[in-house]
Amino acid sequence: MSRIGKKPIALPAGVKYTVADGVATVEGPKGKVTALIPAGITLVTKDGQLLVERENDKQAAFHGLARSLVFNAVTGVTTGWTKDIDIVGIGYRAELKGKEMVVFTLGYSHPIEFPLPTGIDVTVDAKQTHLVVSGIDRQKVGQVAADMRSLRKPDPYKNKGVRYTGEKLKKKVGKTGAK
Repeated sequence: MSRIGKKPIALPAGVKYTVADGVATVEGPKGKVTALIPAGITLVTKDGQLLVERENDKQAAFHGLARSLVFNAVTGVTTGWTKDIDIVGIGYRAELKGKEMVVFTLGYSHPIEFPLPTGIDVTVDAKQTHLVVSGIDRQKVGQVAADMRSLRKPDPYKNKGVRYTGEKLKKKVGKTGAK
């Protein structure tokens, strides 16, 4: 039996869910998020908690997945999801242009304009080297953060580039001096 699938999901006050055609829609104070529910998986409310149940062992592989997707949706509509990004390097920075675009200066010959999808907010600190990507959809927040990181991945030799906060990098030793 799936350990993750058996864990109940706390359903805070003000959070409602509906299931129709294999899609669970979770509504809360921050908005509405949808999660796909595989066939054979059902959602049951018991004692203010949400339980994910399966019909038989053929759905065992999707039991934990369905529970995680619903849990991410419930957490997203109550507290939201965030991802922190650091920009390291001399002259590397980011600035917010309105609410729908982030402009990166990452050592290229031109600034990079990064349009933000709907439902994603970005805040930039005063030094323009720390960004916080936030939203209610965990997958979308992670994808936007990954796309920002891919603009200038961390260099293993100089440790410059765009990285997640707290990301451990393995610094490589460069060439030794030729004699």
